[in-house]
Amino acid sequence: MSIEAQEWNRDPLPDWFIPLRDAVYEQTLDAAGVIPLYETAKRRAEALPAGAERSILLSRCEYMMGRAYQYEERKREAAARYEAGIAWAEQALEVRPGAEAYQMLAENISQSCAVRPVSYAMANGLKVERFAKNALELNPRNTASQIMIASRWVYAPAPFNNYRKGIQMMEDIAGRYDRDLHRDDRFNVYSAIGYAYVQQKKYAEARPWLVRALGVYPTNQFAQSLLAQS
Repeated sequence: MSIEAQEWNRDPLPDWFIPLRDAVYEQTLDAAGVIPLYETAKRRAEALPAGAERSILLSRCEYMMGRAYQYEERKREAAARYEAGIAWAEQALEVRPGAEAYQMLAENISQSCAVRPVSYAMANGLKVERFAKNALELNPRNTASQIMIASRWVYAPAPFNNYRKGIQMMEDIAGRYDRDLHRDDRFNVYSAIGYAYVQQKKYAEARPWLVRALGVYPTNQFAQSLLAQS
């Protein structure tokens, strides 16, 4: 087992949640195949005592199921899951303001902007960075929130992107916080850098990062398609 794989095995997320997350990123199952994993994780989260941790994990479950629907362009179903994820994150914040609760609120709003009408994105898009920064005020090592802030410069449409800045921010996260990265965080950093280079037609620079991304999730179709372009 590689050192990286050992690090992933120490992922602080519950063991029963990880199969759902990894299935969404591996993309070997369609949404219908992900549903049983979602339902199992959701039942385990619901069995926890009432409190912020329970609400955060339920928000994570909804977020992951939303991503599975979003990959299939099933925007209405994805939006419903993200809306539920937002509600759980808000409930967690009512109990106790915490970095993970702000993170999940930002994550669900961010993806909601991608599957809802432009009017929703215009009304809510700025909240993503605000809530991510709230998370970082409480925990500066919350790498998912750092990635969300950097992603703005990578994935925003022209003229609002800045690939050079996005790459620098992502490389900084990879360098300074390597041991804090969850498996999906690591993939998101590597694939974002690869994507930014591909968009600039800097294919030689893109390939090493995309190979690293596929080292994390070898079957991920997004990274595979980017590597094929390079």
